[in-house]
Amino acid sequence: MKIALAQINYHIGNFESNKSKIIDCIRKGEYEGADIVVFSELAISGYPPRDFLEFRDFVEQCNSLLAEIASFCTKTAAIIGLPTFNKNPKGKPLYNSAAFVNDGKILSYTHKTLLPNYDIFDEYRYFEPNSEFNVIKFKRKKIALTICEDLWNVQDNPLYTINPMDQLIDQEPDLMINIAASPFNYHQTATRKEILRKNAKQYSIPLFYVNHVGAQTELLFDGGSLVMNSAGELVDELSYFEEDFRIFDLDKVTSDDCPVLVGAMRSEIEDIHDALVMGVRNYFQKLGFNKAILGLSGGIDSAVTSAIAAEALGAENVYNVLLPSRYSSDHSVSDSVEMVKNLGMPYDIIAIEEAFNSFENLLTPFFKDLPSDITEENLQARTRGIILMALSNKFGYILLNTSNKSEAAVGYGTLYGDMNGGLSVIGDLYKTQTYELARYINRIKEVIPENIITKPPSAELRPDQKDSDSLPDYPILDEILYQYIEQRKGPREIVAMGFEPALVDRILKLVNTNEYKRYQTPPMLRVSTKAFGMGRRIPIVAKYLG
Repeated sequence: MKIALAQINYHIGNFESNKSKIIDCIRKGEYEGADIVVFSELAISGYPPRDFLEFRDFVEQCNSLLAEIASFCTKTAAIIGLPTFNKNPKGKPLYNSAAFVNDGKILSYTHKTLLPNYDIFDEYRYFEPNSEFNVIKFKRKKIALTICEDLWNVQDNPLYTINPMDQLIDQEPDLMINIAASPFNYHQTATRKEILRKNAKQYSIPLFYVNHVGAQTELLFDGGSLVMNSAGELVDELSYFEEDFRIFDLDKVTSDDCPVLVGAMRSEIEDIHDALVMGVRNYFQKLGFNKAILGLSGGIDSAVTSAIAAEALGAENVYNVLLPSRYSSDHSVSDSVEMVKNLGMPYDIIAIEEAFNSFENLLTPFFKDLPSDITEENLQARTRGIILMALSNKFGYILLNTSNKSEAAVGYGTLYGDMNGGLSVIGDLYKTQTYELARYINRIKEVIPENIITKPPSAELRPDQKDSDSLPDYPILDEILYQYIEQRKGPREIVAMGFEPALVDRILKLVNTNEYKRYQTPPMLRVSTKAFGMGRRIPIVAKYLG
């Protein structure tokens, strides 16, 4: 039996595009001799459809398209993910299903059993869990078909009381097929492979796994579909961060002399870079935009954001606006000009002094002779924000936000100023990771000028200002933030690691009291295990550590 894995970049709710890609792969599989083509979880709808699932019309369109797609499966079978209706009057209204299609007909459905309801996942909000377990018989083989999370209950701390493969293995399947929508984070590739390896070894049958690829707003899917033999050895894997299609012969996969892959792992920073480039590119493509605008300050964050955007969209499509103030250093402008010339990006210099003075003069009578403070600093950032948004509106560009995770965590940013934007490119990267990414971008040639990477970071909103005036050194800050946000450690645990109690209390208080700002930020491309946004739900009006 020859099995094709179709790793596709779907578009949520774009039924015609998704249908066309699926049919093209079925035709390709038929032409190249595949017996069955396997598509990923919720392929027809795209993943995650979220509250579109509450619209009956949305689900009906998915099922109508499945019937249309089935007519193309006359010589080659297919496994296709989609939402289906639960006909039982009790329980949730839908199933997360995989349809088995052959001979032009829909022959059976397999429903997802384990419905994740943590971090970015909220599948139990919509779907009823499966309770019936049957293998699929095809070409004198028995297929144990599961959907994503169904294979993940083999970890040391299982979240569920049932394991679908324990139910299916009694029916003596010859192979496992798992269709998935497993989002990327920079630890996920290794974790995912280990989970799949455990399944192949535990049940002693080969495993064929197909994953989504592409960006869905802030969620990034890295692909990496793969095949493992019954010993849990990697036979082959598909591309990362791009569409792919490959056919495997089951007889070869199960033979004793089947070669296995032994190669170097992708580096963490390479994955982050490729994920962000894909995330920016897909965000623009799927919204129908092709040009970006950003404020280029001469600092590391805007430089990295600009470089990523140039690679994703083409340098000619990234408009850099330099917005110097009375406090900007000469090198902030010269470094920025050097960078845009390195990549051939369009740019303009718009000094904000005149506009800032106008706001100061307008507000002075109402400030009641109070001394200058952070208000005037924020006013500069908001002046820049007004200019950038005006240009965005006038020319139809998407404004890219350039804030990093360290700043977003402690509130080191100005609402309606430098926190503006339609997409946050590096909002899930700590400052120290941003420097590492800059070095990676410069791995072949100097894209980001060396002075941008080596000079002390500064917001340049007052004379001689440096980030270190307000924040601890970034290596210290980022480690405390990582332990609190990603590792969910409390203050006593972090202090026990050797950090000063007063510093830990201050940083954690800043994180919690600035939650209101993060509720108003643009979507942040997710690359970590715990990103700000849909996967982290913290109340604003809370007192804990505040």
